[in-house]
Order: sequence, then structure tokens, then C-alpha cells
Amino acid sequence: MSDPGPRTGHVVSFIDLGTNSVRMLVVRLNPNYSFTVISQEKEVVRLGENAFTDRTLRREAVDRAVLVCRKFAELSRTYGADEIIAVATSAAREATNQSVLVERIKDEAGLDLGIISGKEEARLVYLGVSSGIDLGGKTAMFIDIGGGSTEVIVGDQTAYTFLDSLNLGAIRMTAEFLPEGHKGPVDDGTYNKMKKHARSMMVHTLKAVSKGGADIVLGSSGTIINLAEMTARAYGGRPGTLRLAHLKKLTAVLRPLSLEARRSVPGINPDRADIILGGAAILETLMEQLKIEEIVISDRGVQNGLLVDYLSGIEGYPHEQRMSVRDASVLLLGRSCNIDEGHARTVTRIALDLFDSAQSIGLHGLGKRDRELLRHAAFLHDVGDFISFTNHHAHSYYIVRNADLLGFDDRELITMANLVRYHRKRPPRRKDPEMAELDEGSKRKVIVMSAFMRLAETLDRSHANLVGPVRFRKEGKSAIVLEIETGGDVSLEVWGVENNSKAFRLAFGRDLGIEVKQARNDYGLAGPYWSS
Repeated sequence: MSDPGPRTGHVVSFIDLGTNSVRMLVVRLNPNYSFTVISQEKEVVRLGENAFTDRTLRREAVDRAVLVCRKFAELSRTYGADEIIAVATSAAREATNQSVLVERIKDEAGLDLGIISGKEEARLVYLGVSSGIDLGGKTAMFIDIGGGSTEVIVGDQTAYTFLDSLNLGAIRMTAEFLPEGHKGPVDDGTYNKMKKHARSMMVHTLKAVSKGGADIVLGSSGTIINLAEMTARAYGGRPGTLRLAHLKKLTAVLRPLSLEARRSVPGINPDRADIILGGAAILETLMEQLKIEEIVISDRGVQNGLLVDYLSGIEGYPHEQRMSVRDASVLLLGRSCNIDEGHARTVTRIALDLFDSAQSIGLHGLGKRDRELLRHAAFLHDVGDFISFTNHHAHSYYIVRNADLLGFDDRELITMANLVRYHRKRPPRRKDPEMAELDEGSKRKVIVMSAFMRLAETLDRSHANLVGPVRFRKEGKSAIVLEIETGGDVSLEVWGVENNSKAFRLAFGRDLGIEVKQARNDYGLAGPYWSS
């Protein structure tokens, strides 16, 4: 018996009770092995406030945490969640009175709260962040600075090789070096003491991770994200990154300021103004000691790791199949929009055949990365049907452009969105508003690859997979012939190709002829689109 997939409408909620904040992620698992994010929420509770001096959670902090967890549990059940997975991290795991928190969460929120180890927190950070970026063959270092601990991980797209959790965090560092309720500046001597303490705490970690090296460094957590936002406002730099030179400039500006003045610094989260320098001291020390000039920012973390870990236990989900991040996110979007997967894969197969054939006869000089974007766009070309068939190409553009597909940069998303936009109706033009965000080279790529998209779509107009191998061949000096192998009647498809000859001429400046070859009657699919 085949796997029926997850039961319809199964909703799962993930709650991460951290030292500083509580985060919630609610998703619906769909029968077609996709999931839909229903809600994401975050509330600052400061569970670790004054907790690290004597390893005791304060009554007021527990009250805040229980209240928010109860509200999040109620909200999750309102969304239909029949399973809620809740974990707590640094402040809770070190507290001698953690049982009080666990019992109150159980009694007042109806949740079984799991207290996870530092290594498990690091593992979940790795799963959450690595599943949101396309690393290719690179090795990455992951740094996550929380309120009570800092996680350092080394790994690639599929596995980690090093996990560590340090007793260093923005709240912990602040409590250790600044008096309770401190509202004044942080003098240079105090800040240097913070950094010296951080160095002493990370000696063994530095020794371990410096041996292997990493091609890219990824930073996650609210502290790192907020520091990146502030440096971007003040000093610019590449979007989504944080440079050590800019971080040093920022901390030099922040230290002489009072707490009230820090809250007014452009880009700062006012709720973090009192602990931001404690977190900055940890990050600055790590970057200095490991000679990291720049880190790439990720907004993913433990709650995303909880979701990935959960899905990995369900046979059939893309994560379980060890797809790339890009392939998995495209597949999940397509399934979330209930596309006709058979048609999508056939169009993808044909589009790639056309791309490869045109390349072999010198019609274009596009590369491997362009071919991959064509592959993803072809699979998603009909996602707009989810809204309405009428003008579905325009709806497809909007969905792909705004779906936050993981692993793609903004230029790639714009390119893919334009490819799905122009798979039907009129061909693209450089002056079109949708093309305005692209440079001239990218516009040319859209014009070329959209021609393949249009031909591929019309060659499966019946959604019956009637067309087998297709290829271009040169005919004389200026004409190109499209050879189509088929085992059935493809007169409708041929008529569609003829109607798209204008788009082909616009892309290549050549006339397009058609030659149909009758062959065997069973072509089948060329495998899943992501394996092409």
C-alpha cells in the first residue's frame, strides 16, 4: 500500500522559550507533502533576567513566560493545532528551579515543556539555518548569540561536523558586568572586560573550529540581526551582511551613550538597547579571534530547526529526500498552490531539452545557473492558477516574486518571476515594468529563456505528455527547425508552436520551422524535475 501522506489539515505548532524571547511557528501539513505557515509570533519575556547570578528563575520572569506560553498555546489551538511542541533553552536548563517553570507551563498552558541541552540547541540552530540557504558545496560556520548561550556549528548543506554551546549570551554578559538597572554609558574598560571574558570562555571552541576553516559564516538570532540592521543604517555594506569593521565602529558609537540615547539609535530594537553591547562584545570577539571579516545574516533559528526535525521524521517530505534547499522550497511552493505536477514536470523536461539543444547549436551562451533558474520557473509556471486561471501568468509572477523562496537571492527571484510571467500571452519587452528591476544582461536572459518556456508550455497544452524528445537544428543560414518526436496527434501543440514563432524570432532573430517525427508511444516523464 502506498504512503497516503500526512492526514489532511494536520496543524502543528512549535514554541521556543528562549532566555530573552518566546517564539511560535504554526504550520499546516498538507497531504501532498507540502506545508503552509499559518502564523509566526514573538514576544520578549526576559526569562533569564537576573537568573544567571544564582541560577534561579525569578517569579516575575516565570509569570511573564507562562502568560505568553499560555496565550501562544491558545492561539495555536485556535488555528487548529492538534500537536504543540514546546522547548526551553539556556535560562531554563541552567536554573535550579526549572521544575517550577515546567509544572506551571503544564498546569496553566497545557504544554509539555522540554528542556533541551546546549548541544541539542546547536543542532536545531544548524537545521533551521542550513535549511534556509543554498550552500552548494561550501562549508559554513554558524553563529547564534542568544540571551544566555552562544551556539557555534560547522557543517555543510547536509550534515554538521562540529557542535558547541557556550555559556555566553547577551543577557548573561550584561548581568555579569553591569549593575542591575544600569542606565548609563558602558565605559571602554568594562567593554574590554566583556571581550576578555568572552575570549576565555571560547578558547576550546576557537581551537576546534579554526582547524577546519569555513567558506562562509552565517549569523542568526535577534542580537546579530539587530546589529546588522544598525550597521546597515549607519555604514551601508552588502545587504544581509555584517562586517567586522562596521561592528567595531558601531560599538564605539554605542558605548558612550546612555540607555535612553541608545534606544534612539537608528535601526536599534529598543527592547534590546540594554543588552545589545553584551551581545556585541561576544560577536566582536568571535570575529576578531577567527579573523572573520564578514558574516551573512539569517533570520532562522531554533523554531525553524524544530520544524525541519519534525518533517524529517515523515517519509516523503522534501527535507527527508535530501534535496537542495532551492529544490525543496520550489517543490513545497508548487504543492502548496496545488499545481498539476505531471504537467509541471513535462514542461520542465521540454524546456530543459530546448535550452540544451539551443546551446549546442550556438543559439545562446547562457550557463548552468541560468539553466537552473529556468528549471525552477518552468516547474512553477502555473502557480497562479491557485488564485484564478484568468491572467494566471500575472498571478504566478506575484506569487514567485513574493513567496520568500529559500536559497535564492533577489535577482534570481525577479528573473524567475519574469519567466513565469511571460510563459503565455505576449512576449517580454525590455521596457516592461516587471523587468525594471533587472539589468540589461538579465533582461536578455529573460527574453531568451521565456522563449523556451513558451514553447515548452504549448508543447504540453493537452497536459497529456504527448511530446517526447525535442531538439533544434540549423536549416540554412537563418532558419531553425524544431524537431518533435511523438507517438500521438500533436496538431494542437504544433499550432501553438506556430503562434509562438514571434517570441522565438524576438529572442534569436531567426525563423522557426517545425518537423514532427512519429515514434514510440510511451515517453514517460524524465524523472522528477529536480533530478534533471
